[in-house]
Amino acid sequence: VQLVESGGGLVQPGGSLRLSCAASGFTFSSYAMSWYRQAPGKERELVASIGSAGVTTNYADSVKGRFTISRDNAKNTVALQMNSLKPEDTAVYYCYAKRRYGPDYWGQGTQVTVSS
Repeated sequence: VQLVESGGGLVQPGGSLRLSCAASGFTFSSYAMSWYRQAPGKERELVASIGSAGVTTNYADSVKGRFTISRDNAKNTVALQMNSLKPEDTAVYYCYAKRRYGPDYWGQGTQVTVSS
Protein backbone atom coordinates (compact mmCIF):
# COMPACT_ATOMS: atom_id res chain seq x y z
CA VAL A 1 0.00 0.00 0.00
CA GLN A 2 1.29 3.42 -0.93
CA LEU A 3 0.05 6.98 -0.77
CA VAL A 4 2.54 9.32 -2.40
CA GLU A 5 2.00 13.06 -2.14
CA SER A 6 3.52 15.59 -4.49
CA GLY A 7 3.19 19.25 -5.40
CA GLY A 8 4.34 20.93 -2.23
CA GLY A 9 6.83 23.77 -2.18
CA LEU A 10 7.44 27.41 -1.39
CA VAL A 11 4.86 29.96 -2.53
CA GLN A 12 4.22 33.62 -1.80
CA PRO A 13 1.12 34.72 0.09
CA GLY A 14 -1.82 34.90 -2.28
CA GLY A 15 -0.36 32.25 -4.52
CA SER A 16 -1.60 28.79 -5.45
CA LEU A 17 -0.41 25.22 -5.24
CA ARG A 18 -1.93 21.94 -6.31
CA LEU A 19 -1.17 18.88 -4.22
CA SER A 20 -1.64 15.40 -5.61
CA CYS A 21 -1.73 12.01 -3.95
CA ALA A 22 -1.22 8.83 -5.93
CA ALA A 23 -2.61 5.67 -4.35
CA SER A 24 -1.71 2.05 -4.96
CA GLY A 25 -2.09 -1.32 -3.33
CA PHE A 26 -5.71 -1.02 -2.22
CA THR A 27 -9.16 -0.49 -3.70
CA PHE A 28 -9.01 3.27 -3.98
CA SER A 29 -12.62 3.72 -5.07
CA SER A 30 -13.84 2.14 -1.82
CA TYR A 31 -12.12 4.68 0.40
CA ALA A 32 -12.97 8.16 1.50
CA MET A 33 -9.93 10.37 1.04
CA SER A 34 -8.77 13.30 3.10
CA TRP A 35 -6.02 15.85 3.34
CA TYR A 36 -4.64 16.66 6.76
CA ARG A 37 -1.94 19.11 7.72
CA GLN A 38 0.38 19.60 10.64
CA ALA A 39 2.20 22.80 11.42
CA PRO A 40 5.23 22.89 13.75
CA GLY A 41 4.14 22.61 17.36
CA LYS A 42 0.53 21.98 16.44
CA GLU A 43 -1.70 18.94 16.20
CA ARG A 44 -2.54 17.37 12.87
CA GLU A 45 -5.81 18.79 11.58
CA LEU A 46 -8.30 17.84 8.90
CA VAL A 47 -8.21 20.16 5.91
CA ALA A 48 -10.64 18.54 3.47
CA SER A 49 -12.28 15.22 2.76
CA ILE A 50 -14.12 13.62 -0.14
CA GLY A 51 -16.36 10.59 -0.25
CA SER A 52 -15.52 7.44 -2.15
CA ALA A 53 -17.68 8.41 -5.14
CA GLY A 54 -16.44 11.99 -5.15
CA VAL A 55 -19.87 13.44 -4.46
CA THR A 56 -19.55 14.55 -0.84
CA THR A 57 -16.88 17.00 0.27
CA ASN A 58 -16.10 18.69 3.56
CA TYR A 59 -13.68 21.47 4.43
CA ALA A 60 -12.21 23.03 7.50
CA ASP A 61 -13.63 26.49 8.08
CA SER A 62 -10.16 27.97 7.69
CA VAL A 63 -9.88 26.82 4.06
CA LYS A 64 -13.47 27.07 2.80
CA GLY A 65 -13.67 29.04 -0.41
CA ARG A 66 -9.92 28.77 -0.99
CA PHE A 67 -9.19 25.02 -1.23
CA THR A 68 -10.87 22.40 -3.41
CA ILE A 69 -10.53 18.65 -3.03
CA SER A 70 -11.15 16.33 -5.96
CA ARG A 71 -10.51 12.73 -6.92
CA ASP A 72 -10.13 10.59 -10.02
CA ASN A 73 -11.04 7.00 -9.29
CA ALA A 74 -9.87 5.90 -12.72
CA LYS A 75 -6.37 7.18 -11.97
CA ASN A 76 -6.36 6.47 -8.22
CA THR A 77 -5.51 10.02 -7.37
CA VAL A 78 -6.80 12.72 -5.08
CA ALA A 79 -5.88 16.36 -5.40
CA LEU A 80 -6.05 19.50 -3.30
CA GLN A 81 -6.15 22.79 -5.17
CA MET A 82 -5.03 25.55 -2.82
CA ASN A 83 -5.65 29.17 -3.79
CA SER A 84 -5.16 32.46 -1.96
CA LEU A 85 -2.59 30.84 0.28
CA LYS A 86 -1.75 32.43 3.60
CA PRO A 87 1.30 32.09 5.85
CA GLU A 88 -0.87 30.17 8.31
CA ASP A 89 -1.36 27.47 5.67
CA THR A 90 2.29 26.53 6.11
CA ALA A 91 2.43 22.89 7.21
CA VAL A 92 3.21 19.37 6.15
CA TYR A 93 0.20 18.09 4.20
CA TYR A 94 -0.75 14.44 4.41
CA CYS A 95 -2.99 12.27 2.28
CA TYR A 96 -5.23 9.86 4.23
CA ALA A 97 -7.40 6.95 3.11
CA LYS A 98 -10.16 5.52 5.28
CA ARG A 99 -13.19 3.33 4.99
CA ARG A 100 -15.66 2.24 7.65
CA TYR A 101 -14.19 -1.22 8.15
CA GLY A 102 -10.59 -2.16 7.68
CA PRO A 103 -7.23 -0.44 7.90
CA ASP A 104 -6.58 3.17 7.07
CA TYR A 105 -3.50 4.58 5.36
CA TRP A 106 -1.33 7.68 5.55
CA GLY A 107 1.06 9.19 3.05
CA GLN A 108 4.50 10.45 4.00
CA GLY A 109 3.58 14.12 3.67
CA THR A 110 4.62 17.05 1.54
CA GLN A 111 5.81 20.40 2.83
CA VAL A 112 3.93 23.56 1.93
CA THR A 113 5.55 26.84 2.91
CA VAL A 114 3.79 30.16 2.34
CA SER A 115 6.20 33.03 2.78
CA SER A 116 7.37 36.17 1.07
